[in-house]
Amino acid sequence: MPKFAYSAIDATGAEIEGTTKADTIGTARSMLVEQNLFPIRIEESRGMFDLELTKEKAKKKNLMNFTRQLAVFIKAGIPITDALVTIGDETTDVAIRRAITGMLEDLRNGGLFSASAAQYPQVFPNYYIGILQAAELTGRLDDSLDSLASYIAREIETRSKVVSALSYPLVVMVLAMGTVMVLAGYVLPQFKPLFEELGAELPLPTRIMLFFARFFTDLWWVTVISALLFVGLISFFVMHPTGKEIWQRLSLKIPIIGGIIEYAVLERFCSVLHTMLSAGVAIPAALQTTTEAVANIVYREQLDIARQQMLEGSGFTQPLIDTELFPGAARQMFKVGEETGTLDQQLAVAAEYFNRELEYRIKNFTTLFEPIMILFVGVVVGFVAMALVSAMYGVLGGIQDDAGV
Repeated sequence: MPKFAYSAIDATGAEIEGTTKADTIGTARSMLVEQNLFPIRIEESRGMFDLELTKEKAKKKNLMNFTRQLAVFIKAGIPITDALVTIGDETTDVAIRRAITGMLEDLRNGGLFSASAAQYPQVFPNYYIGILQAAELTGRLDDSLDSLASYIAREIETRSKVVSALSYPLVVMVLAMGTVMVLAGYVLPQFKPLFEELGAELPLPTRIMLFFARFFTDLWWVTVISALLFVGLISFFVMHPTGKEIWQRLSLKIPIIGGIIEYAVLERFCSVLHTMLSAGVAIPAALQTTTEAVANIVYREQLDIARQQMLEGSGFTQPLIDTELFPGAARQMFKVGEETGTLDQQLAVAAEYFNRELEYRIKNFTTLFEPIMILFVGVVVGFVAMALVSAMYGVLGGIQDDAGV
């Protein structure tokens, strides 16, 4: 439970300081009021051993809720500082709570909301700051916050769909390999002394399984080293910048999965760019921020080239067409939007198109993959079962032959 340091005025008018534990700042404030104390300052307190190697990032869902609540308060005419105090009192997200505390101090000293938020990149992404800056210039902060909240909600939904689609085969594969490891590493070795004692001629499937079983018994160190190398390889692809780049390039070439990743990236590109243009951000600045928001290195490189061509006067649509990243339907939408001055609307249509295509591809993937994995697991388990059963029949046959039956 978080600990909060406070300064408060007691019943005698004296100022006192102390700490209290509570789930949120609002709960801490209520607890102080119940003790007949009037709080004048409450902030999160961290102990000397609460080291933070990396700044904690805000969860997307909490950022969406923060944005939506702030938009409601501003539409109701509540000053932004009062709105932030109320939201900060109730939020349980550590990163957002700390950001609000710092932003309130900046705002009370005359700072801009966008400039204050920009100091907390672990909470507010680049495109978020860009939209806030444009909203402050146009006076449409409430509408811009609504657009941001809607975009973040769509992003959460899209990411959930992609993660679900890509997690399913991994879980099934792990379960299948776990089954094989248990059978080959524990069950089959229990029968090995019996096979050796009887000296029976074992069938080929059983000999294959016994060969693999050695990697869990006599050659266990080979299995351990292989597992460590595998974990190291995964860590390289996930955490190291070079590994991330290699994986992002290779993942686009994987059948079916590459298509899912492609449409997820394109949906994010169109959604972010639409949100920024709707907020009044200029196209060059919007495209730069949108490109930075794209996770895949291949798309970032091509979009950077397209942005440079736009700055050189090549228009909006043609540089994007030259990247060969967008399907024909999206290219046509961009062209119509550029010619009619409705680019933000066409981007919204394109984002919806990519979202539908993404859902369709994910559905096809799970529909195709499920029977394949069931067949794979059935073949693996069936092979192990056949190895055990055929070995037992071989042993029994050998015993009957020795007995002259």
